[in-house]
Amino acid sequence: MPLIALTGGIASGKSTVARRLAEHGAVLVDADAIVREVQSPGSPVLAEIASAFGEGMLRPDGSLDRAALGGHVFGHADRVARLNAIVHPAVGEESKRRFAAAFAADPAAIVVYDVPLLAEARADDPWDLVVVAHAPAAVREQRLVELRGMTPDDARARIASQAGDDERLALADVVIDTAGSLAHTGAQTDALWERLSEPRRSLE
Repeated sequence: MPLIALTGGIASGKSTVARRLAEHGAVLVDADAIVREVQSPGSPVLAEIASAFGEGMLRPDGSLDRAALGGHVFGHADRVARLNAIVHPAVGEESKRRFAAAFAADPAAIVVYDVPLLAEARADDPWDLVVVAHAPAAVREQRLVELRGMTPDDARARIASQAGDDERLALADVVIDTAGSLAHTGAQTDALWERLSEPRRSLE
């Protein structure tokens, strides 16, 4: 019943690795999806965000205005820290509930937690294996510009707002090089799955 943390910087190809593992049969728990859920209208987390940062963070229908919140906290370390202190505990609690439910349903399940902010928030959790999808910052910047339409300055700022590559790689038990082709990323992910699904093979 291995519990795997999968992380990577923005535009690293982490989601590609996650989808491949899910296709093989992994139970995927998506941290970003949990964040959206705990911030849903009527939730205690959303109420606390509005209290901390103002009602302007809400849309007329009562949902979170993510663009407004991002614009308000981005580039302000104190505001980011305050937001994280509101959101991260709720996400941590819900993710652990989903891990437990997955293993209760299938004790032999391989559960993969797709978590962008592992280095920032969950590095000390008891993972059986930490997998880092890694591409150099220059490659990720190019992807953000070409695929997501960001300006180079915005792309660099988004990358700089996350943990650095050295900090992320220091946590890794396995590094998947995502700088090359999709086929190359897929082949490494397939090899990882073989390792995970071999019952007699140690993860270390």
